[in-house]
Amino acid sequence: MNHFFKVKSLSQVMALLPQFSPVGVERVPLFEAGSRVLAQKIHAHHDIPGFRRSTMDGYAVASGSTFGASEANPAWLTIVGSIAMGDVPTFAVGPGEAARISTGGMFPKGADSVVMVEHTDPIDETTVEVYKSVAPLQHVVEKDEDFKKGQEILRAGTVIRPQESGLAASLGLSELSVYRRPKVGIISTGDEIVPITETPVPGKIRDINSYTLAGLIWEAGAEPVPMGIVKDNETALFEACKNALQKTDMVLISGGSSVGVRDFTVDVLSSLDATEILVHGISISPGKPTILARSGGAPSISGENAFYKPIWGLPGHVVSAMVVFQVVVLPFLKRLCGEVSNTSSGVRIPARLTRNVPSAQGRTDFIRVKLVKDDETDGVLASPVLGKSGLIRTMVMADGLLEISENVEGVEKGEKVHIIPMMRAL
Repeated sequence: MNHFFKVKSLSQVMALLPQFSPVGVERVPLFEAGSRVLAQKIHAHHDIPGFRRSTMDGYAVASGSTFGASEANPAWLTIVGSIAMGDVPTFAVGPGEAARISTGGMFPKGADSVVMVEHTDPIDETTVEVYKSVAPLQHVVEKDEDFKKGQEILRAGTVIRPQESGLAASLGLSELSVYRRPKVGIISTGDEIVPITETPVPGKIRDINSYTLAGLIWEAGAEPVPMGIVKDNETALFEACKNALQKTDMVLISGGSSVGVRDFTVDVLSSLDATEILVHGISISPGKPTILARSGGAPSISGENAFYKPIWGLPGHVVSAMVVFQVVVLPFLKRLCGEVSNTSSGVRIPARLTRNVPSAQGRTDFIRVKLVKDDETDGVLASPVLGKSGLIRTMVMADGLLEISENVEGVEKGEKVHIIPMMRAL
């Protein structure tokens, strides 16, 4: 028990991130690559879009032919052809000439800009009046304006959003190398926990944490694996952890991390093969008794090279477990997913606090807040959602977390703060 409550700061815990590595790599069809994490660099093997194209319906012209054109003194141009989407023009446009062109159409030789159709008036089949001059390259996309041939356009660790999928499609990439989705085992512990299909008698509660944690894991881009409910029995917990390590890449143990006669998590983790406790206690609230261990040198579940598997002991109260996941566990899971940006700093939402919030020095506090629009300033107001760590309604009502650092004695009403948004909250 010599690991017990050697409390670390949040920054000390985040410094342990480099001890863990992404899981293995697989190739998937581009249609299935959305929200996965790219495991390869991608270079443009040709210019994109690859040809000079129009961004407007109108007339492709040599810009000099329109200089000085106005409604009072229009330029008369000779129409020498038409270009539809997908056509390759076989003619050139010279001074005093124009060619009808559609949005996305390929430019003919000699043309360097487009006069919008709204600024023209056709006289007959071969003549058009132009009422507004255009500058060189106006309403034009150059052949390498998106990306140049040979340019690195996506790096490993990039989350594949719809726009990255579109970019890969523009290069003809039907498959991508991505990091495998980590599998995360969830173990709920406690004699008081019963399956959600049972009606709990007094003193018992349904297994909420397995489902809240599973939802958070899915949103993080990983796959939750329910490992069942384990009663307060050291042997049973040992077997459950051993089984979870064989089947998953990360293990979450909900409950059993605090002081108590029946809290066996520290002893169990210490007795697992090649497992070392890195953290037992973090100076945060809620979530102080959180445990982090690593199972060393174990091969990943799909047989890739050996890597350390994180094992977390989370508080049993639902709010504490969710907050700890959001601010502590998530960066480690993102690292296993292969993401480049895997710290908890992220984007924060500026807001004004609606009431005073006290805080104790020496720990980092995370306060649930509701975000609402401030009609007076057109900004955002953050209203603390008060309640104990066993009340899930406080998380249902919350949109984000206010972080109060360990060296601050509370935050005053009206003060500008920066809110950590809940996953998928906004």
